[in-house]
Amino acid sequence: MQEILSNREKDILKYIVENFIKSAFPIGSRSISKDTDLNLSSATIRNVMSDLEDMDFLETPHTSAGRKPTDKGYRFYVDSLMNKESLNKSEINFIRSQIEDSKSNIVDSQDLFSETSKILGKISRQLAIVTEPFLSTGIFEKLELIIISSSKILVVLNIKSGYVRTVIMEIENEITRTKIERLTTYLNEKLQGLTLKEIRETFAERVSDIKYEDPEMFQLFINSIDKIYADEEKGGNIYIAGAGDIILQPEFVDPKNFKNIVELSEDRNLVVHIFQNKGMNKDELTISIGSENFEKKLKDYSVICTTYTFGDIKGNIGIVGPKRMNYKKMVSLIEYTSSLITEINS
Repeated sequence: MQEILSNREKDILKYIVENFIKSAFPIGSRSISKDTDLNLSSATIRNVMSDLEDMDFLETPHTSAGRKPTDKGYRFYVDSLMNKESLNKSEINFIRSQIEDSKSNIVDSQDLFSETSKILGKISRQLAIVTEPFLSTGIFEKLELIIISSSKILVVLNIKSGYVRTVIMEIENEITRTKIERLTTYLNEKLQGLTLKEIRETFAERVSDIKYEDPEMFQLFINSIDKIYADEEKGGNIYIAGAGDIILQPEFVDPKNFKNIVELSEDRNLVVHIFQNKGMNKDELTISIGSENFEKKLKDYSVICTTYTFGDIKGNIGIVGPKRMNYKKMVSLIEYTSSLITEINS
């Protein structure tokens, strides 16, 4: 059961959280007395801080007389004290122009997510994570089979939302262009308008009339769908950026912390788990702080993430950074970037 804090306790906790976020230094009673209009003596403020520490909202670092927030303190701040900080006009214009320029200058829609992660990482100075949309609920629109060589075929799946996914498949025997064109026409007629999940589950029945005429080609298509599903179960393609900016923050002067964040930025399996453990099939934005994270490697970090919509399919977007992140600004940044991706791909 969450403690009920007095207005005085809330004011002091809010001041400590927000100023620790700005400075990375523990906050003492003198600065609170001097910089606020609470009209409280340093002694009274120290008593309130002590009470907040007893309730596990604050902690005292070994080398300082000041206090900094605990995970519980950050959580109370995020849930009850934080006023979301809107992006200013120049920030909005910059993000929009960068993402729209990226979209207009790319050929493969996958590149949009890579570029978005870079833009988000640069602005947030956190690790920025963007996943490709999850295709299992996407509506199949068109298939293209392109011969690359005598042993390779490029399978191009066009989803109704405008998203394109490509898979290179190996073949044992050379296949003529006539067979490729015949199969492509047949599958497009049979499967158009179905979700990839429906195709995977009912494919054998839907092609039962001619599937034995060329089993290798039909198996090629089945394998390409299976590969997409296997990639999706592993988290799909994930784009992580911002490592070069996050290491400039004070926490990473410590070589141990520096090593940890570099390893984190390269740990794709961990990133997959971040989203899977949050059940990111809903549109709500979530914030997990320190010990709230399922993964032990994230105990010193906070994660903010949500979904975006690409036509009729969804993907994930989020940031990972020190618990001392500017939550009120980061929430606005994630929400705006998510809505912008949704808008330009609708």
